[in-house]
Amino acid sequence: MEFTINGLVLSLGEGEELLRQRAASLLGVEREAVREVQVLRRSIDARRSRPPRFVYLVSCRLSDDCSPSLRGDVPGVTVTGEPDIPAPRRTAPSGGIVPRREHRPVVIGSGPAGLFAALTLARRGMPVLLLERGRAVPERLSDVRAFWDRGAFLPESHVHFGEGGAGTFSDGKLTTRVKNPYTGWVKQVMVEMGAPLDILADAHPHIGTDRLRAVVVNLRGRLAELGCEVRFGARVSDLLVRGGKILGVVVNAAEEIRTDGMVLACGQSADDTYRLLAGRGVALAPKPFAVGLRVEHPQELIDRIQYGRWAGHPGLPAAIYALTAKIAPLNRMVYSFCMCPGGRVIGSSAEEGGVVTNGMSDFLRDGPYANSAVVVNVGVEDLGGGGPLAGLAFRRQWEERAFRAGGGTYAAPAQRLTDFLAGRSGSPVGGCSFLPGVREAALEELLPPFVVAALKQGFAEFERKMPGFVTGEATLIGVETRTSSPVRILRGEDGQSVSTAGLFPCGEGAGYAGGIVSSALDGIRAAERMLAAWG
Repeated sequence: MEFTINGLVLSLGEGEELLRQRAASLLGVEREAVREVQVLRRSIDARRSRPPRFVYLVSCRLSDDCSPSLRGDVPGVTVTGEPDIPAPRRTAPSGGIVPRREHRPVVIGSGPAGLFAALTLARRGMPVLLLERGRAVPERLSDVRAFWDRGAFLPESHVHFGEGGAGTFSDGKLTTRVKNPYTGWVKQVMVEMGAPLDILADAHPHIGTDRLRAVVVNLRGRLAELGCEVRFGARVSDLLVRGGKILGVVVNAAEEIRTDGMVLACGQSADDTYRLLAGRGVALAPKPFAVGLRVEHPQELIDRIQYGRWAGHPGLPAAIYALTAKIAPLNRMVYSFCMCPGGRVIGSSAEEGGVVTNGMSDFLRDGPYANSAVVVNVGVEDLGGGGPLAGLAFRRQWEERAFRAGGGTYAAPAQRLTDFLAGRSGSPVGGCSFLPGVREAALEELLPPFVVAALKQGFAEFERKMPGFVTGEATLIGVETRTSSPVRILRGEDGQSVSTAGLFPCGEGAGYAGGIVSSALDGIRAAERMLAAWG
């Protein structure tokens, strides 16, 4: 006999072992009659007017010989007599083994989209050749640390290029608004590869960059067990296209590889790949994206704002926030993006001579700072024409300005939030986590005027929603330009490029996803559509 209870509450300091007793009380049975309690979802209710508390959705299995008597008088709690385990928890891509083709599939890119496309194909008996232009995690980590420590930038091994994609150096967030039956399976695979079990239940799951690196390496091992080949340092320098059909790729301008189908999961920072696609007649289109700055506060300050007098309680996680502001006079949206509690702002340059910022957190989120991108929407009409690749040039010009303002060493230009809003410059920058370092600069000179105007009004709205957000303790760091791809690789209902048969673009770089889970799901979709095309 099973029941689902939504709305069970634990106060600060109460352990989850109390869930069984709370469930028994609601069901009108003895504690011993509750054989098992499974946490399906866990969230935190942190309204500042009352003590924070944890809210649970649980499934309970009772002894067959008990007679429950449901209580219906508990506000905010619902009890149903059928198990309500979400379908994604147990749904995986299915189907039998498919016949081998003359040439094996090629997957380009080892980010979430590429990895899960490869896994989906390999599970159907179709092991792939996975090509990654960057390096494996251990070597890549060494390269990135050299960049953060000394500004030693390597064009083929950085925060964007290499095993795991850009997500390897992130907070490892797994939240997504995408409704997809495979969402739970993606998380389950990550748990099997070493991610924390909590990601299956937390309302805002995250892995952390430290845990995610191991997950990615273990997933590569799983692909190898299934017969896949993964090559690092393998840059796709050309496509072999004939009669509107993909026939293969050229790697490192030297090796031709034939294929019957290709999943393109290149990520959004491979500008040379977009130019290659355009040169080979692959249909592309510009798409909206967003640009702005990173804002960094002391985490303790964000905790005080969000938790009030309960800030600092050992049972509370580092506080998070998500803020939006509609700036009607400017017809713009300002919003926080990729908020990293207890994390750091990192140098994420994608090309030589440009500065790009991003955020990163370890699993424990125990660093002294909180940071988030604060960005403004950029429409296609803001790009001034220039064809499908206009967005690449648009974002590049601001990255180059930031590089020059930072002194040409990959240090980032930075400014106190209060000085930015007041139009002052020249004041010393406060505490800041950014590596390779910061240099004080007037940030309003490093972004389009419409972005600057929207940001200033947006921060005022943020202060109304989160009093204390605008403070001299907050530092702005520029620039944030890689929130999403400014290019879309056009594909049809069958998942193939509308111009090039056999080419299945997917993930963030194709313009159809954003974040780890949605990219993984799009990779699965690309693989399934490839298999469907092959009958």
